[in-house]
Amino acid sequence: MEKEKKRFVLVHGVCHGAWCWYKIIPHLEAAGHGVVAVDLAASGISTIKVEEIQSLEDYSKPLLEVLSSYDEEQVIIVAHSMGGIPAALAADIFPRKIAAIVFLTATMPDVTNPPAYPFEKFVPSIPQEELLDTVFRSYGSLHTVLFGPEFMAKKLYQHSPVQDLELAKLLARESPALAADNLAGTRSFSEEGYGSVTRIYIICGEDNLIGEEYQRLIINNFKPKEVMKIEDADHMAMLSKHQELCACLLEIADKYA
Repeated sequence: MEKEKKRFVLVHGVCHGAWCWYKIIPHLEAAGHGVVAVDLAASGISTIKVEEIQSLEDYSKPLLEVLSSYDEEQVIIVAHSMGGIPAALAADIFPRKIAAIVFLTATMPDVTNPPAYPFEKFVPSIPQEELLDTVFRSYGSLHTVLFGPEFMAKKLYQHSPVQDLELAKLLARESPALAADNLAGTRSFSEEGYGSVTRIYIICGEDNLIGEEYQRLIINNFKPKEVMKIEDADHMAMLSKHQELCACLLEIADKYA
């Protein structure tokens, strides 16, 4: 019997874009599933300028538009890193359209604290000397970040093929910093919206940006339905361990969608 086709919506983290999922898309499509990789505002090939973004809704608008275009079809959102916050916002607005959210070494909000709380509470600030060539800017009240090549090499891509790091050097864009005093705001997501959606967390065992102990603190703060782990994945698991990640996603599709 032919397996039912599922639809995946892939959400990148800051400074990245839909391009970072290029290894995942053909695997999921080959398994018979539909895949949409979203460029959030001012990311990837988005024509929006970062200084035009004034709210989390502005930043997340491309994702919200994708979900609003679906009728009754349920999707699996895969959210990487800080992409967990736009994904949670989408689930708060469209809970019945989402079969599950997969948080891939991601900020996973709860329903009692501000959206950025898990990251700000559990992930220690990076010492100034370890920020290396990362650039921070402000546009009025909007604060932004741009990861530099050296920072990405040491903190995000240490196990990824060098070609993928080179791709990131070419395509990385300045992004809003999703903090409570910036875009994410202080209003928590709702129990009946985001809180009602099935959540799965995938730990990346060798993430130099959000270490495993901090990923587990985020998990314990708002326990998901299931926790999976990719042992040797760096922060960019979709590039360093794409086959293992695809195996996890196909298992999730079978179980939860």
